Amino acid sequence: MMNRDEFRKLIQNGPVLLDGALGTLLHSKGVPIDQAFDDINLSNPSMVADIHRDYIDAGADIIETNTFGANRFKLSDFRLQAKVAEINHAGVEIARRVIAGSFKNVLLAGSVGPLGIRLAPLGRVTAAEAETAFSEQIEALLNARPAGVDLLIIETMSDVKELKTAVAAARALSPDIPIIAQMTFARDDRTLLGNTPHDVATQLTKLDVDAIGINCSSGPAQVLRLISVLHEVAPEMPLSAAPNAGFPEQLDGGRVMYAATPGYFGEYARSFVAAGASLVGGCCGTTNAHIAAMRMALDTPGALTRPLPTVKILSQPEQETAVSEPPTQLAQNLANGRFVVTVEMSPPKGVAPQPMLAGARTLKEAGANMLNIADTPLARMRMSAWAAAYLVQEKVGLETILHFPTRGRNLLRIQGDLLAAHALGIRNLFVTMGDPTRIGDFPEAMDSYDIVPSGLIHLIKQQFNLGVDKAGNSIDQPTNFLVGCAVSLTPADPEKELKLLRKKIHNGADFALTQPVFHPQAAREFVALYAATYGEPMIPIIAGIKPLYNSRNAEFLHNEVPGVNIPQIYRDRMFAASEQPQEGVRIAQEIVGEIRPFVQGVYMIPAFGRYNLVADVIDIL
Repeated sequence: MMNRDEFRKLIQNGPVLLDGALGTLLHSKGVPIDQAFDDINLSNPSMVADIHRDYIDAGADIIETNTFGANRFKLSDFRLQAKVAEINHAGVEIARRVIAGSFKNVLLAGSVGPLGIRLAPLGRVTAAEAETAFSEQIEALLNARPAGVDLLIIETMSDVKELKTAVAAARALSPDIPIIAQMTFARDDRTLLGNTPHDVATQLTKLDVDAIGINCSSGPAQVLRLISVLHEVAPEMPLSAAPNAGFPEQLDGGRVMYAATPGYFGEYARSFVAAGASLVGGCCGTTNAHIAAMRMALDTPGALTRPLPTVKILSQPEQETAVSEPPTQLAQNLANGRFVVTVEMSPPKGVAPQPMLAGARTLKEAGANMLNIADTPLARMRMSAWAAAYLVQEKVGLETILHFPTRGRNLLRIQGDLLAAHALGIRNLFVTMGDPTRIGDFPEAMDSYDIVPSGLIHLIKQQFNLGVDKAGNSIDQPTNFLVGCAVSLTPADPEKELKLLRKKIHNGADFALTQPVFHPQAAREFVALYAATYGEPMIPIIAGIKPLYNSRNAEFLHNEVPGVNIPQIYRDRMFAASEQPQEGVRIAQEIVGEIRPFVQGVYMIPAFGRYNLVADVIDIL
């Protein structure tokens, strides 16, 4: 294993040539694109060995292990998470055998790619969980037989936080292992999470690594531009450049092709070095032919065939001065202690809003001071919740709370939808995960998401409400959203629910809407437990109240709906009642009376759209 001083001397005498893609060549040899490339270390080691051998013959000074995705999260997609150590050990052993047989002085780098998940607050995986996963993989790379790797390349990272976590894991295991830390950028010269190259360079120079750089991205021209920025910001930091062979193009039959030729890469090799790179190589789409062309260019002095780009370091975006807008009625109610009465309504299934608006007027007359507008409840196709909320506010004069699920939306759509809601005058949001599409009208519909509720709360309250989007770009003026989160006051696992709620509160949640409450005393104890556990008051609670419609409805909710537990005494009352809907109203009224002292409102959830029964419950308020 090489130490850091030896590595620094090596790159000072550079340039040092890295190898090219592994996945591209495995795919070209018949490995399906949807198979775990890392598992080929076990199933077909000779195929991996041949690729290493070709790169060494092409002149690479450093080759990488076939372990880019060999972490527990990515391997779990193929049910291989139990083989993390075995796959990483095999990756090192294959490469070591090839190096030994080449009789060349070639170094072995352990490839460590992203985990394939989002870290909190954008995702559900904590930094500690991510560090554990990185540690598991890196430890296997360092301790493989007959010898571990000489250095680590932590690559293709789009999240600086994830990269920092990987470096922390590596340093905890080995303070003296050389580390190259590489980010990847989208075509707009920002990472997928919006970081500029200036910001990336500034943050990466603070890490305990031996070189920073760019890999993957859109191709040599972009990487040359980005490397030039990194060099201007951090002139003393060794840099690496390993671009894709241009932008990928998917052909008929699923094959992926890259346009940049070996000769084109050879022309760029010297430009990378002139721009400040000490290490150069290739990423997706590159082959041993590309590396051979770069070897020839580096070994043949000559004038640059590609002029270096003019670098302009952009300052960080300035935040717009906040435009004063009045708080929503909900915000005022919560601030002055007025009891909130809101009712859930579903948008119409067609284009006619009249029945929904008639129901809204009935609820307004009964005493509701706002309405919750659900977004595709139970994954059933309905009118856009934005349109429904706008119509209720314009036609009925009731303020709305727009349900805003993260499921099924990417970051682009989420941010566009936020701007649309604000422009339509919809300022109260209830952030939730949303119902899975498999239970709805279109089970085959896309069900993925880029951000979890706590991350979306953070985005709204700590970026949009300050006047910038996720990438830090101005959105002309700050929004003034009031944001609610979901909570269960009677959870099966109180400790887990408390931690999740606190995360949402710390990310900026203004209030909480609860699942239906059927155990008032347990709900009171949960609220007290939060204050006792964290030494801070609970945010305002608007408690869910669901009037039971009949005995069958009560039994269904109790037995089949997760998170809903209805006491036997209530189910017995519903069964024995001669007029079951009215008995459900009486039970709901009793629950409201018991919880009113420790909540700031109720969130009425009608059964089967029976708004008349909800109106009966509201009468007692």
